[in-house]
Amino acid sequence: MNDSSWGAPPQAGHWGPSDRGPVQGAAPAGPAYDAHNAQQTRPMPIVPDVPEHGGDQDDDQGAARLSGPLVRDEPLRDDTYRGETPSAQPYAAVPQNPEPMPDAQQPAQPQPQPQPQKKSAGRDLGAAIGVGVGLGAVIVASLFFVKAVFVGVIAIAVVVGLWELTTRLQERKGIKAPLVPLAVGGAAMVVAGYVRGAEGAWVAMALTALAVLVWRMTEPPEDYLKDVTAGLFAAFYVPFLATFVAMMLAADDGPWRVLTFLLLTVVSDTGAYAVGWRFGRTKLAPRISPGKTREGLLGAVAFAMAVGALCMQFLIDGGSWWQGLLLGLAVAASATLGDLGESMIKRDLGIKDMGTLLPGHGGIMDRLDSLLPTAPVVWLLLVIFVGAG
Repeated sequence: MNDSSWGAPPQAGHWGPSDRGPVQGAAPAGPAYDAHNAQQTRPMPIVPDVPEHGGDQDDDQGAARLSGPLVRDEPLRDDTYRGETPSAQPYAAVPQNPEPMPDAQQPAQPQPQPQPQKKSAGRDLGAAIGVGVGLGAVIVASLFFVKAVFVGVIAIAVVVGLWELTTRLQERKGIKAPLVPLAVGGAAMVVAGYVRGAEGAWVAMALTALAVLVWRMTEPPEDYLKDVTAGLFAAFYVPFLATFVAMMLAADDGPWRVLTFLLLTVVSDTGAYAVGWRFGRTKLAPRISPGKTREGLLGAVAFAMAVGALCMQFLIDGGSWWQGLLLGLAVAASATLGDLGESMIKRDLGIKDMGTLLPGHGGIMDRLDSLLPTAPVVWLLLVIFVGAG
């Protein structure tokens, strides 16, 4: 370093300011200097040797030997100890864990193996089985002991289903379908179908639609068309389709016809679930219901046709096994379409289940989804195969 840039060198026995001011942080010129002036000097900090990065030294031990947080990241120059001020470069902090050089070999870390995911049914299977068995016991008991009691069971299911549907419509879409005329008209529709057959069902349907139109007039006209349209849809979708179950019950062998209808629908759903869960690979309708597969549909067809042949041969008077095969095929198709139809409604509403009344199943409408569109199909085919009874 050029000494003239900082003033003349100090005289012997004196360490003071030069003509440009004192030298900040300067060290003695050599190892020997006047002892009586030692207090006027500023001692040079002891800087340890810093190993170069990339070595095999222990980083934690090397960091522990540092006497301070700031050291130079390059070797010290000799002029530091000759009393000359080093070049004005900033001191850099040595990182506690310096990164190794690119050529340093790092031990390969074993990658964790992903755990295979188990298929899940997505519901509480134990609760679903328990609720299903309980409902089945109630249905069978009311079906074979007193027909009128089973008609009441249908009417209750219709009213609860209407309540779930209209509640979800109002919550998610702001649609106010009138529940009171729907519930009263729906229950009357089921009773009329059992007592007067198809003619009574159509008359009750027409009166229910008229009641929905009039009831909605008591409120402001805004969204009138939207509300009554939803009401008419609900009247047809839930109570009118359920009326065909009551019409099957009205036959002489009505309980066996209803039991055949219930067995085929439940078996179709069970076959679709079992085969699809185990072998399902190809999606059936991924935009509507991602869980359904074509393999599951084949399972539904196979299970329903097998049970249909047995039911028509042994439960229905005048029935034949080949009629049961056709009946099972039709039930598998209608039950699947009905399930997809309600999935379309729930996807539009942005919900998973219509309700929470049945643990493991959701709501009443989540159990009626495949039963409702299947009821007119079974009623019509039974009338064609063996008559109205």
